[in-house]
Amino acid sequence: MATDTPLKPDDFPLEVEDQKLRTQKGKPVATASSHKLADQIAEQLNEHAHREEQDRWSA
Repeated sequence: MATDTPLKPDDFPLEVEDQKLRTQKGKPVATASSHKLADQIAEQLNEHAHREEQDRWSA
């Protein structure tokens, strides 16, 4: 399951429920093959979004 719209800064941090990744408002983003994989994906995407936000403030 994946959406066709790109993620926006206000979608973060992503949350994990079982194997599903959701925005902070509960909108489904994707489904991973395992809970562990979903956690890893969410962690990496959240870290990336955080770095981008920091870069915007430091520029």
